[in-house]
Amino acid sequence: MKTIFTVVLATAYILIFNTATSAQGCIAVRHMSCAAPAGSADYFKQRTGHWQVSAGYRFFRSYKHFVGDAEQKQRVEQGTNVINVSHALDLGITYMVNQRLSFSVNLPVQANDRSSLYEHYGNALAQNPGQKRFHTTSKGIGDIRISGSYWLVNPVKLPKANLAVGLGVKLPTGNFAATDNFHKLTKEGQDYTINKPVDQSIQLGDGGVGASVELQGYASLSKTLTAYANGFYLFNPCETNGVVRSPESTTPDLVTGTFSVADQFAARVGLSQSIKAVPGLAIMLGGRVEGVPAIDAFGGSSGFRRPGYIVSVEPGLSYMRHKTSVAATVPIAVYRNRITSYADRLDPLGLKHGDAAFADYLVSINLSRWF
Repeated sequence: MKTIFTVVLATAYILIFNTATSAQGCIAVRHMSCAAPAGSADYFKQRTGHWQVSAGYRFFRSYKHFVGDAEQKQRVEQGTNVINVSHALDLGITYMVNQRLSFSVNLPVQANDRSSLYEHYGNALAQNPGQKRFHTTSKGIGDIRISGSYWLVNPVKLPKANLAVGLGVKLPTGNFAATDNFHKLTKEGQDYTINKPVDQSIQLGDGGVGASVELQGYASLSKTLTAYANGFYLFNPCETNGVVRSPESTTPDLVTGTFSVADQFAARVGLSQSIKAVPGLAIMLGGRVEGVPAIDAFGGSSGFRRPGYIVSVEPGLSYMRHKTSVAATVPIAVYRNRITSYADRLDPLGLKHGDAAFADYLVSINLSRWF
């Protein structure tokens, strides 16, 4: 019975600590693991000084455009929508100082592809009679995070409920000025390319030093059922990173001409149910919200950003055996909202409202191993 209970709590630990703020669309949420990588069924039995390595794979394909919470269905029907495909591998290592205190380092490795009409020949038939779509890409490491997490009560002594607090620092190790070739047409209709920064949504980093605050908690509801919850906020006080979006423009926008270094947030809540027939297996169901605010908590909010948020239903499975843990979740979007940005709100008529593309779902697979 104690083993089953430990499995349930460890399952909650996996889901709580291995969540990632991964963009489900053009909203520029950097791929970012939370403070501590996934635990295992043996987590609560570990001795001081044990290490853990983890890897988390993320995938999404965004293609549906929203202005506010209204879907712009005509974009898909007309074929003028922007399509982002993103793959990310979050690599992590954790050192357990004792049963309550741990320190982690997480580094994402990304491969992004973005295809569109408007960034190249244009959306209009007059500009792009063949409605040709071209691709831009970015590949490489993202922004590294170094963080610590502390349980308020020793999980071994009080396993039924607990709360952990975490603090971290994000460093601008990812390329925030990645470039690629964009296709253009001369007046004579000849194709040529210009090299310039790719869209903010597929940049590998944001160019700023940030600080994160996290809360994670769980509570046992029965011998096999556990509730879990966590919250994550990344503070990015730097206003812009100096990367000019359209260096070829002779009349750059003074407010949105460079990329903004935006805050990020995520929160999750759910239930984890262990399966008695298969020791180590658990199913989960929860809710999730993640996004980018229009106004940062500290520092200025100027520059180009696509603020908004996604609310998802998050089913998942986890399996633990000895010192190895595997978990898979598929957050499915049920509500998407591209809110007005700082630049939108400067419109004296109050009519400006940019759009953003979102995905229908996100695939997240996490593997961890104690040694």
